[in-house]
Amino acid sequence: MSDQQPPPQPEVPADASSSSSSSTAPPAKEKGQKGKQPNNNNNNNKSGGNNNNNKSGGGKKGKAATSGGKAPDLPPPSFFEERIKIWDEAKKEQEEKLKELPDEPIVMKLPDGKEVHAIKNKTSPYDIAKGISRGLADACVVAKVDGQYHDMHRPIENAGSLQLFKFDSAEGKHCFWHSSAHVLGQTLEARYSAHLTIGPAIEEGFYYDVDIPVQEGQEKYTISAEDLAQIDDFANSICKQKQPFERLAVPRDTALKMFAYNKYKQEIIGKIPATETVTLYKCGPLIDLCRGPHLPNTSLIKAFKTTKNSGAYWLGKAENPLLQRVYGIAFPDKKQLSEWEEFQAEAARRDHRVIGKDQQLFFFHPYSPGCAFFLPHGARIYNRLVNFIKAEYHQRGFTEVMSPNAFNKELWEISGHWQNYKDNMFVFDCDNTQYSLKPMNCPGHCLMFDHGFRSYRDLPLRFADFGVLHRNELAGALTGLTRVRRFQQDDAHIFCTQEQISAEVQGALGFMQHVYGIFGYTFSLELSTRPEKYLGELALWDKAEKTMEEALNAFGKPWTLNPGDGAFYGPKIDIHITDALKRSFQCATIQLDFQLPIRFNLKYSDADGNTKQPVIIHRAILGSVERMMAILIEHTAGKWPFWLSPRQIVIINVAAAHAEYAKKVQERINAEGYYVDAELSDKTLGNKIRQAQNAQYNYILVVGEGEMNKGTVSVRTRDKVEHGQKSIDDILAEFAELTRSFK
Repeated sequence: MSDQQPPPQPEVPADASSSSSSSTAPPAKEKGQKGKQPNNNNNNNKSGGNNNNNKSGGGKKGKAATSGGKAPDLPPPSFFEERIKIWDEAKKEQEEKLKELPDEPIVMKLPDGKEVHAIKNKTSPYDIAKGISRGLADACVVAKVDGQYHDMHRPIENAGSLQLFKFDSAEGKHCFWHSSAHVLGQTLEARYSAHLTIGPAIEEGFYYDVDIPVQEGQEKYTISAEDLAQIDDFANSICKQKQPFERLAVPRDTALKMFAYNKYKQEIIGKIPATETVTLYKCGPLIDLCRGPHLPNTSLIKAFKTTKNSGAYWLGKAENPLLQRVYGIAFPDKKQLSEWEEFQAEAARRDHRVIGKDQQLFFFHPYSPGCAFFLPHGARIYNRLVNFIKAEYHQRGFTEVMSPNAFNKELWEISGHWQNYKDNMFVFDCDNTQYSLKPMNCPGHCLMFDHGFRSYRDLPLRFADFGVLHRNELAGALTGLTRVRRFQQDDAHIFCTQEQISAEVQGALGFMQHVYGIFGYTFSLELSTRPEKYLGELALWDKAEKTMEEALNAFGKPWTLNPGDGAFYGPKIDIHITDALKRSFQCATIQLDFQLPIRFNLKYSDADGNTKQPVIIHRAILGSVERMMAILIEHTAGKWPFWLSPRQIVIINVAAAHAEYAKKVQERINAEGYYVDAELSDKTLGNKIRQAQNAQYNYILVVGEGEMNKGTVSVRTRDKVEHGQKSIDDILAEFAELTRSFK
């Protein structure tokens, strides 16, 4: 059975549809998933699927669209009855087949090693959990059987291992929000006769994309913020009905018949091979294409809330129909929803886009979408981050290089990016051929390694490059500094021998720990191993994975295994940081690459004069400087540490007579390389101090008659603490220590 819907798609730009929000959080992204995560999404299909008599995505030309407030007064959708009829027939046939199956004993192994006896095709994970504890059974929302996600109430088909997950696990949340998306889908069908497209669980919550066709005698209806409360009421009533989630596998032709009214589902099903079955899930009148798994029933959802609505193109492509998207969040109790709302309010206060505007750090312009304009104070932070890493490079044996911004397509054909990444590249014609702005540095660094003879004595060779990169991200995916089209990253490629891999990986981990410690991040480590589709010899992969494990163990920090999620060219270590709001981000990565050296035929001469191929270690710590800056803004809430602050010091005079002395103090501090301003206006002293504190100046140095006579300054900090008078030399020594210690 194939996956059954396209992956989550980005929103369209805000001006492309009616869009409103009860949350200022950035657009949702697909949840990072380990292994074969449960999913109700399928092949990355192209548009142009089957059309049918009841077309959506435009429908008949009617009056101008209406928006918001009161949903159209419609009877239950006509497709409900036919869809349920087909389901009932297929369900009856399945039940008859199950009755004929004999009772066959099987053994399930729990994580603690305990073995539990069960009956094949009859015993469910819930039954086994209930045998341990009724409380455990009721608290678990999803299971894994032999590593595959499984409904709690679905009978187990084969002996193997069994894992149980509650809502507080990543697996549990994904299943919970996946099921909540189906509740949202049922609501949108019932209230608006919507044609459902895709409705995945995402990193935090879920959404559903729908097409609301024009009804006879009705205007085109557009969901707005005014509808959300009514959607919530309807969805919460569904949850109270304790509707069971039922699973059914049917032939593809049956699925095509069931969804004859919906061209989007027809397109998805049409991509599934005719010989494969299609899995469906039902709750109440809703029946949807879905791989599952799901909650036992809707009553486990105690708190359901829509968060915003927007537009989204079908399959994320602007040439496709514009759909309506509704986002939501749900929890197993109302207290968790209240806590989530408080968290969202704090996240909104820390939103880097808001703080970036307030502190005049950066802006975007429609003439260059996804490319940030860094204002003077934003450029200070950006350059300080870059220079910080450059100073570390000097201490750690990295060689900084510079490479071109544009390359002939032949380079990308050699590297494989032209075949696999072209859609994300900015391609243009030049000299009667095609070129591309570089989306990454590694192919260029391979050319640099290959420029001249290389000996084992040259290795490890550590190339570092802050060159500008461009990636053609979808317009709807652009989100402040976290997803841009033009960026720089602390990109480095280490060319080394196989024997040097462990030491280099340990060095990269130590480098990462040093940097993240300065920023105040905690982190977790994850080793991703050989995927199903990989290049290279199995023995080489096994050796590389063992080397990475040894390096992680030598590093001495806990790490987890993420089987099958490595890159096709080699295993990798992903580092997830946690910010002040306990949110997780993946920025740093350490990746082994055996394939680029082969593709570029890179060679070095070993101690015996034999020609050998190096290994490349791709390594980034900040990752995108833009994205790291966004994370730091929200991590610090715009209260920058002194060493990184774009507004370190302001000098404030008490009266006009002290202005010249204030200027001299400013000149002295400026000469030492600090960012220092002077506020010499005729505003009151209290007003000037409050404004400086609100502007997040780390130090406010007040000068009046006494300070001028003594050659001192009165020191205040932005936290409204007064530190008394200090000499200029003493305060400069304090600044120097803060800078040296990254405080």
